[in-house]
Amino acid sequence: MEVLKDITEYIHRDRDIMGGTPVFRGTRVPVQALFDHLNYSSLEQFKKGFPSVTEEQIEAVLYYAEQNLVKNLPLPAHENAA
Repeated sequence: MEVLKDITEYIHRDRDIMGGTPVFRGTRVPVQALFDHLNYSSLEQFKKGFPSVTEEQIEAVLYYAEQNLVKNLPLPAHENAA
């Protein structure tokens, strides 16, 4: 996937939509639903259950999560550092 410039092209957050829960842009499908399905079901079940979410949106969210939660997570300061 090309470098993701702005995740807000794929995810939207607005207080007036689902109380500010992050949703896939153009839908009312919470992003959390994707992660719930990955934890308890499958990606295919998510796609079947939420056909309004595009493959591009799914890929963008997973890529964003990888880049920001896995690759860019800072190491904690060493407790014994002087």
